Amino acid sequence: MKLFLSGGLFALSWVAGLFFLRYWKKSQDRFFAFFAGAFWLIALQRLLLLDPGTRFVAYCVRLLAFVVILFAIFDKNRAPRR
Repeated sequence: MKLFLSGGLFALSWVAGLFFLRYWKKSQDRFFAFFAGAFWLIALQRLLLLDPGTRFVAYCVRLLAFVVILFAIFDKNRAPRR
């Protein structure tokens, strides 16, 4: 059951990244590109959690994903308004 749920979370994170990539292609706003990358990192983290030997790396990848999200928000609010 755990493997099934982990696979589902991987797939949903990957699809969310694809949606953000599509929005980035339409708007050329790098906020969406950062979010696409962050969701793909979260998907990668789900894969890494399947192997108990890579838990530390998995949580580092998760931390990196959240840092990317925070940077995207900061970058969006720092940019001059059009």
